[in-house]
Amino acid sequence: MTHHIERQIEHLKERILRVGTLVEEAISKSITALINRDTNLAQRVMANDGEIDRMEVEVEEECLKILALYQPVAADLRFVVSVLKINNDLERMGDLARNIAKRVAQLTAGEPCELPPEIRTMAMQAQDMVKECLDAVVKGDPLLARQVREEDDAVDEARQKIRRRVIQEIKANPENVESLLRVNSVSKHIERIADMATNIAEDVIYMVQGDIVRHRSSD
Repeated sequence: MTHHIERQIEHLKERILRVGTLVEEAISKSITALINRDTNLAQRVMANDGEIDRMEVEVEEECLKILALYQPVAADLRFVVSVLKINNDLERMGDLARNIAKRVAQLTAGEPCELPPEIRTMAMQAQDMVKECLDAVVKGDPLLARQVREEDDAVDEARQKIRRRVIQEIKANPENVESLLRVNSVSKHIERIADMATNIAEDVIYMVQGDIVRHRSSD
């Protein structure tokens, strides 16, 4: 039985990392499409979202199968429970990448609107958090996971700067209100991606150390 569950756990790890890779690629492409106003790339991001959704369902079914057949305990149980949560957050990240891609198409079709300089920095910070949280999953590294939690504050701060800048621009140029609101929406989606990365980091800490930190401030 021990050999069988070890093999299933390893297979599950490979599956969740594949989902993570697809999501990381979708986020990167949606941000690139945003910066370059590349509607073709944005369309590809939207078209590929179904593959992430399909794999998310498969990973969930695999987790439930392991729980039902092998009744794991201790570290194995924590791993399967964590993967269930990580899987859900990754799927939500994929949806957020798709939403950014949608906004790219709308921004390109609407009135020209310059992106706030903070949005590039914010997007890079969020992408770094996604990469690091997935690395923490691969390595089972709670220290890296805790670092991700600390980085979330910088993304939140950038989001607030963009929000204030958008409000100022709307007052100064009300004719651009639709495009400016879309820019604000993009910044919100990026912030949410960082939030999901933080959630995954917290799941890694639980998975490795059995420590629930989601309602605590960053260490």
